[in-house]
Amino acid sequence: MPDDLCPLSERELEVLRLVATGATNQEIARDLVISPNTVKVHLRNIYDKLGVQSRTEATMEAVRRGWVTVPGVATGVEALLEPDLLALPPRPPIARWQRIYMLAAALAVILALVGPGWWQSYRTLPRITSFTDVGQPQAGTAPRPQVVRWTARAPLPEPRSRLALVADANRLYAIGGETAAGVSDQVLVYDPRSNGWLAGARKPTAVANVAAALLDGRIYVPGGTTASGGTTNVLEVYDPQADTWEARAPLPLPVAAYGLATAGGKLYLFGGWDGNDYRAETYLYDPVADSWSAVTPMPAPRAFLAASTLEGLIYVVGGYDGRNELATVAVYDPAGEGTAAGPWSSRAPLSQPRGGLGLTALGSRLYAVGGGWSRTLAFNEQYDTLTGAWSRIESPVVGQWRNLGLAAHEQNLYAVGGWSGGYLASNEQYQAVIRILLPLGSKGG
Repeated sequence: MPDDLCPLSERELEVLRLVATGATNQEIARDLVISPNTVKVHLRNIYDKLGVQSRTEATMEAVRRGWVTVPGVATGVEALLEPDLLALPPRPPIARWQRIYMLAAALAVILALVGPGWWQSYRTLPRITSFTDVGQPQAGTAPRPQVVRWTARAPLPEPRSRLALVADANRLYAIGGETAAGVSDQVLVYDPRSNGWLAGARKPTAVANVAAALLDGRIYVPGGTTASGGTTNVLEVYDPQADTWEARAPLPLPVAAYGLATAGGKLYLFGGWDGNDYRAETYLYDPVADSWSAVTPMPAPRAFLAASTLEGLIYVVGGYDGRNELATVAVYDPAGEGTAAGPWSSRAPLSQPRGGLGLTALGSRLYAVGGGWSRTLAFNEQYDTLTGAWSRIESPVVGQWRNLGLAAHEQNLYAVGGWSGGYLASNEQYQAVIRILLPLGSKGG
């Protein structure tokens, strides 16, 4: 049994021990007489508590802590000793360096048993070295599946990905991005009521790999990658009413592919790519003072992440760390700055890693749409703050749907553009909230 400091419940330990045997979710559910969905919830909690992202990593951590024994493998120093030697009289204490060496060797044996394909799959994952899809072959997209709550609306005038999408009370604004011709400065305005696109004033600096946020009726677009392939630190602000742009205080450093959200009348920018490396910094922009300041950074660097504010908290979801797409969900609480606990905490991870995803909030839920470089995505996900769990929702694009724009307007989500074997012009509307009108009975009824 684990010691009193074990963060897992008894049920979670039972699930983890079965995971270590290689049992599937269905087999675990049968053995413990619970549903497969309950198994998934337990696995999410285990991953969150142990700070891991896969069954293999969870097993390794459990073996390391002595909670689980893999058949045929002992833990710690005993894994390296012959059985007969264990019965010999006690030896002098083993030096610290010897213990470290032995533990490393034991972990190598465990890896060979519980995850023989893990290192090979990790080593062969594609590394993103270019922040552009220009010049990639247009492989074509898969046929649109039959989906119930998604509706295809008027497409973009030109296919594009790596764009910013933001909504105000009346319209949606698709800003910049990348087309087959290169990085764009276009502003395209969509009216959901007329289902049509119009052109807005062009952005002074053409950028891709950007996000946009609405503050006090104006749209803020910081940083991004430029037509030359570099990154920029410009902050340009669009006034939809006047159809004009103005420059504001530049970012402390050039950055692209970041997460962006607003809270308390301020702008928060998370992580990204600076042209040379992945970043973990968090920057706060005060529109009244027109100034940026550094606040508590993310727990780890990443780019191609997404951020959205829900119930006063900023959820920072998914992304890419230079080797892997991530399922990580971190939560930033602006009120936690300067406190002993700090502003960062974690939540249940996505059911699968997503890089280049879209994220938005509506009601009490978050919606994660798209993502994926190295894997095919067959569904999107929604997070319910009441249950603290992610669940699947259908997807109108099956495949590597990445770097799209996503925004909520009234009761719907709009997923615009992106890349899925080629640049997309799609404009998909998802009915997130269904209203049912019930007839009123007569007074005498």
